[in-house]
Amino acid sequence: MSNPLPSTPDQAVPGDAVDDALQQVEHQLSLLWRRARSISHQLSRQVHPDMEPAAYGLLTVIRREGPIRLTDLATCIGVGKPSVSRQIAFLESIGLVYKEADPQDGRAQSIRLTDKGEEKMHQVQDARRQVFRERLGEWPLEDVQTLADYMGRLNAIYGDGVLNVKEPETDAHDKPAGDCRYPAPTAPS
Repeated sequence: MSNPLPSTPDQAVPGDAVDDALQQVEHQLSLLWRRARSISHQLSRQVHPDMEPAAYGLLTVIRREGPIRLTDLATCIGVGKPSVSRQIAFLESIGLVYKEADPQDGRAQSIRLTDKGEEKMHQVQDARRQVFRERLGEWPLEDVQTLADYMGRLNAIYGDGVLNVKEPETDAHDKPAGDCRYPAPTAPS
């Protein structure tokens, strides 16, 4: 069903064709990423008008995983504990999550959805699934399953989301002074 990129000389494909195909994949992923960010923004506003998309993402993970420690939540979404802590404080202030003593370690706390948080997430996620039904409803079931399989494979090869990109080589006088770092890469366009 899949056609892997050539890895042996017998399957040789001109480099330009592979580069063109990879550029198309990059472009389509970038477009999907931008649209998904826009949708996340809209969904977060449906939960609460002041909610940031990052907080909506946390609610999604908490709903899926059940009670979860702050450290585990930060690891799960790949951001720092202070960022998650700030978002959780906001979610607590609007009554969508609460902290409770972790049954495995009384010194730690687990975060869970409140009844209000569960209800809001149920409403918003049902609406989101309805949009998928409307937009993909005319696709044959086999195509939808194939799309899910390919997206799963793509997510699996990206693993933890860390790019192992070698920094460009520079002369000592080209590097920023002090402990400055090169800016974080942005999403492809």
